Amino acid sequence: MTKHQLIGAEVSLYTGKLRCYLQYKNIPFDEVVASGEVYRDTIIPRTGVRYIPVLITDDDQALQDTTEIIDYLERRYVEAPVYPSTPFQKLIALLLEVYGDEWLVIPAMHYRWNIEENKDFAVAEFGRTSVPDASAEEQLIVGKKMSGPFAGSLPVLGVSDTNTKAIETSYLGLLKELDRHFKATPFLMGTRPCIGDFGLIGPLYAHLYRDPYSGRLMQEQAPNVVAWVNRMINPDPLTGDFLPDDQVPETLMPVLQRMFREQGPVIRSTLDRVAEWASVNADGKAEQEISRAIGSHTFTVEGAEAERLVFPYCQWMWQRPYDCYQGMNEENRTTVERRLAVLPGALELLRHPVTQRVVRKNNRLLLG
Repeated sequence: MTKHQLIGAEVSLYTGKLRCYLQYKNIPFDEVVASGEVYRDTIIPRTGVRYIPVLITDDDQALQDTTEIIDYLERRYVEAPVYPSTPFQKLIALLLEVYGDEWLVIPAMHYRWNIEENKDFAVAEFGRTSVPDASAEEQLIVGKKMSGPFAGSLPVLGVSDTNTKAIETSYLGLLKELDRHFKATPFLMGTRPCIGDFGLIGPLYAHLYRDPYSGRLMQEQAPNVVAWVNRMINPDPLTGDFLPDDQVPETLMPVLQRMFREQGPVIRSTLDRVAEWASVNADGKAEQEISRAIGSHTFTVEGAEAERLVFPYCQWMWQRPYDCYQGMNEENRTTVERRLAVLPGALELLRHPVTQRVVRKNNRLLLG
């Protein structure tokens, strides 16, 4: 029997997300380490980009981007869907995927590359992954070279000397909120993981649990989050249910309030900047590519202001919960809006028009 191939690495945030999904769904796969040779011979020629994970399907399609891969597999493997069918649960699950995928990369990257113990561990991991058959000395040299662009991306994400303490304060607050939630509920929405769980597991496992310093921090500060991580990486496949009657636990409200307080203004700014970029740069051609970053904007975490690049991909992810909300019938929308009232800024952002869509095609981001 031909299996899917997951090409990735233990050190990779998004590989962790996809691996957990494949294991929970009981989808047969073999894992292939994304060595330098695999990048050269498979990843780059098959996808046109240098990102992992990549899924080579059992019918030899090469798929890149965890969200698109999960959606493809959900259509094929319909048992125990990870998208709730009820409107409020589905919206919240999509929002938390955006939060995990696009915002928790900030503390994940800070703790990995600004904490010396974590940095040394990650560099060694990069070396072992890139040249698995080389000596330890050679792996260290390669690891430093391969990890350089990742360590150098901190300013791009908005991590600077002026806000690292604020990032840590926010992250510790999030751990406390999640710990309270997972003490009462095994996953975000009940006894089955949803797409939001898979969005959160990437940063919370691959960086913040596996890296030694931040792993100890999680053990000390949030044992119930550690227990959730272990449920995610060692799942009981295809088991569990979402809560009945479209319930979303109250314990998730502080997490969502944090999301809209910190990430919400960045999402809104991104929508506006994408529209501005298109108005200046669109030339009327079909399938016009948009740059990976289009300028910079300021953001605030725990009172500390910093600057980061504007990423149109963030809008592509945001369009998922936005479309979920906009597509609701009147009855469902009225109910959902009433329940969102406890989240300052949520309704304003979900109502903010997306005037310039972005789409993904052949692993490129295009104006829609």
